[in-house]
Amino acid sequence: MSTDRLGVGVVGMGGIATMHARALRELGERVRLVAYSGGAGPAREEALAGWPAAHLAPQEVISHPEVDVVAVCSPSGTHAELALAALEAGRHVVVEKPLALDVGDALRVAEAARERGLMVSTISQRRFEPEHVALKRAVDTGALGEVRLATTHVHWFRDDDYYRAAGWRSTTAQGGGSLMNQGVHNLDLLRWLCGPVDSVTAQHGTLGHAMEAEDTTVATVRFTSGALGVVTTTTTTPPGFPATITLLGARGAVELGQGDVLRWDVPGVPAPGSGAIASGAADPLAIGHAGHLAQWRQIVTALDSASPVPVGIDDAVETVRLLCAIYAAAETGATVRPSELATPSRQIQDRSLRTIAE
Repeated sequence: MSTDRLGVGVVGMGGIATMHARALRELGERVRLVAYSGGAGPAREEALAGWPAAHLAPQEVISHPEVDVVAVCSPSGTHAELALAALEAGRHVVVEKPLALDVGDALRVAEAARERGLMVSTISQRRFEPEHVALKRAVDTGALGEVRLATTHVHWFRDDDYYRAAGWRSTTAQGGGSLMNQGVHNLDLLRWLCGPVDSVTAQHGTLGHAMEAEDTTVATVRFTSGALGVVTTTTTTPPGFPATITLLGARGAVELGQGDVLRWDVPGVPAPGSGAIASGAADPLAIGHAGHLAQWRQIVTALDSASPVPVGIDDAVETVRLLCAIYAAAETGATVRPSELATPSRQIQDRSLRTIAE
């Protein structure tokens, strides 16, 4: 590391990056924010208060000599390109969801990380919420029994102003659909809890917004364990409802909302307390930064001690495979196996980092 404190550079100081900045501040003497790019307004100023960080262009953040870790918080379509640039500069990477928009790009990031012996952690902050930790333990210990049916529903609302505020949110090519942009965290939770996915079928449509990306998706999932699952996502259901995840096992059943334990029937295992996570049903930033703090704490510990990296590169690639398999199934009407997706549907665009929208 460049000093006794881990130096962090943030590329794309927009709304979600303020969560990172707040989490880093709570880590106290373990980290320091060295540089950032992009962003504007009171939220950014509040998040950066007290940090003597330099405001630079994206490439300058990545190459800054005191930056050990680059946090990629830019629009989804730029994640893979920026992660590769940071790895090529010898920096560890923390990247907001998703790691990439297609499997080929995700695999290129994974290859670069392995070749250089560097860490990549994809933000999956919902895995660190207490109720999800408790559910994962109930699954892994067998307390819930063999999972037979798993569902997740992300029925949120985003108005037209939300899409107008950032053009990438309404385009498929930049990862703006309801599955890739809103549903990704619950989809990641489903895979993390229930294990690898064998195959998927899906349909999607644009039902409530005048835009190119889908705003509603329905998918069925067959896990390699034999369990079945259902995934639904939308941004067209005012006023928006908390996302839920339900696991029905051979011995019990659990349903969780965002920060709420809606049902906990697990023999011999008391229900965990509800968390303090607010719903992002109508406001993307209402979730707070507790999950980011929990993941960053483990990231810093991993870099200090060579302990396992939370949500490492191989794990993140598998979530990208599942996302892309659902899109492929919806677009073709076919049953798609995520494990067979290994080639890119889009190449990383060859463009200057100076042109990246933040």
